[in-house]
Amino acid sequence: MEDSIFTKIIKGEIPSHKIYEDDDVIAFLDIHPVMPGHTLVVPKKQVEFTWDLDNETYVKLTLAAKKIALHIREKLDTEYVGEQIIGVDVPHAHIHLIPFTHAVDFHREADQSLEPDHAALARMAESLSF
Repeated sequence: MEDSIFTKIIKGEIPSHKIYEDDDVIAFLDIHPVMPGHTLVVPKKQVEFTWDLDNETYVKLTLAAKKIALHIREKLDTEYVGEQIIGVDVPHAHIHLIPFTHAVDFHREADQSLEPDHAALARMAESLSF
């Protein structure tokens, strides 16, 4: 299997705005965020679909997502952090964590054509890093 963009991020071949990492999971900001603080939680083991992860990896991924979501909620002082598993954009299992105030914000789509604002992402990563 060819390395996904997430595997390349995990290997350090592509830069990211990382906020969390342990032995099994990495979390970094989406470069096209739906809302500020939009984070991707990714198992280090590359498997295309979340539902195909072995049980141990799946549990580690979801527990890390919970820990990170609670951290985002506290740091951004927001009531809601939504979770999405979409599974079509990158062939590597991952969970989207999206802080929001109104449901319409959670359900909107990011404009993928915009150039990423790396300065803003770096500031957000600094404020959310563990």
